[in-house]
Amino acid sequence: MAVLDIVTYPNKVLKQISKPVERFDKDLHKLLDDMYETMIKNNGVGLAAIQVAVPIRALLIDIGDEEGKQSKDTLIEVINPEFLTWDGTQKDTEGCLSVPDYFDEVERYKNVKVKFFDRFGKEHVMEAEGLLSVAFQHETDHLDGHLFVERLDYIKRKKFEKEWKKLLKQKRKK
Repeated sequence: MAVLDIVTYPNKVLKQISKPVERFDKDLHKLLDDMYETMIKNNGVGLAAIQVAVPIRALLIDIGDEEGKQSKDTLIEVINPEFLTWDGTQKDTEGCLSVPDYFDEVERYKNVKVKFFDRFGKEHVMEAEGLLSVAFQHETDHLDGHLFVERLDYIKRKKFEKEWKKLLKQKRKK
């Protein structure tokens, strides 16, 4: 396994719409394994393939167990996700490995039902609420070329852009 480079905002790669996975083979398995190592190394709870510059509809979610401990047992590998139902709303603070060091409150559906495939091509249907629901929506947004900051209202979005420019200037000085 290898730790992959994470593509960060404002890289245009993140705006690409990811293509459906057609082959459930060893190359996909290696990518998923590398993505998991990358996500864990970077303290993430989710990672979409496009975030490592691979434009396919594959993502990982690991919100951990009841104590927040992440492991392969709590990992959900999601290929070609499709939302079947959604309802309710919730606001939660989100962050993103592609937008490092920025967090803000985003409104999402509270409950979702998602159909997807695992690494072997087996179909699954899962109902999710709370953080898991947020993670499914956040990571699937990546597959559609969107970042969580696009869901911010106008004032918060302008604040983000200003803070992000300042952060980039600070990083360049180092």
